[in-house]
Amino acid sequence: MAIRIIVQNPDPVLREVAKEVTKFNSNLHKLLKDMAETMYDAEGVGLAAPQVGISKRVIVVDIGDERGLIEMVNPEIIERDGEQFGPEGCLSIQNLNGDVRRAEKVRVRGQNRDGEFFEVEAEGFLARAFQHEVDHLNGILFIDLAEELYDGSARDRRNDDGE
Repeated sequence: MAIRIIVQNPDPVLREVAKEVTKFNSNLHKLLKDMAETMYDAEGVGLAAPQVGISKRVIVVDIGDERGLIEMVNPEIIERDGEQFGPEGCLSIQNLNGDVRRAEKVRVRGQNRDGEFFEVEAEGFLARAFQHEVDHLNGILFIDLAEELYDGSARDRRNDDGE
């Protein structure tokens, strides 16, 4: 495993629509391991492949609950319900946070590292993290959606509703 460099805004890869993954092989497995290690090293709660310079539809999420690390390839949000409003940050946008309106509950469908389909139902903080990471795969950053932006340099990223 290796810690990868986290791409910073305004790198163009962050604005691309990431490509669907069609090969489930050792390269994908290595990317997933590297992304998880990179996310943990940066004390984040989510990371999308474009954030490490790879325009592929791959995310990892771990909000520190009993579910632990969730790896998802080609994720798509298939259901949204309710509304939440709260702070988010991003490992690709240092020292800036913003208040973002998101669905309170989501159902996400994707594939595991071997290509098998599965779904995750998430609410609250986990739902926010999934929405944030899937947005990355579509070239959308939280700053595009934030109703207010503010200095996030003094905040503990693990306690924010974002990555």
